[in-house]
Amino acid sequence: MSVNTQPWFIEHMALWARDPVSAHDWDTTPVGGAGICPTLLLTTRGRHSGDEKSLPLLYQPSGEGFVIVASRGGSAHHPGWYHNLQGDPACKARVGCMHYHLLARTLEGDERARWWHAMSRFWPAYTDYQARTTRQIPVVMLRITSAELIR
Repeated sequence: MSVNTQPWFIEHMALWARDPVSAHDWDTTPVGGAGICPTLLLTTRGRHSGDEKSLPLLYQPSGEGFVIVASRGGSAHHPGWYHNLQGDPACKARVGCMHYHLLARTLEGDERARWWHAMSRFWPAYTDYQARTTRQIPVVMLRITSAELIR
């Protein structure tokens, strides 16, 4: 998995380290967004290394947990975290002051179509990302298996 060296990414990761509650409400203006959007800090286990790897992702809540999109900005390849979830769907996420254990599954068919539409309304750039690539960008449901308040 390549390391993101974009200044906005480094700043956002630093904010997660020092103030996770503030990091949740991320100002997307530096990346062409329209203001504050919710992010979670997803932690997956590396499929080759076995090491835990974390990164912030935009999300929307669902009845089961959270929905995320494996866009990688419209790259021809899926992001590393998505490959990690294919190898081991058990993952964790920090959302503000909550820590969740989750199980990931890639959405398909009508369920994917509904969530793709919702996520594209939430972050319109997803439509542009899809136009840049021939791969179908995965939409992932993160189902909560347990949760705890972080003090």
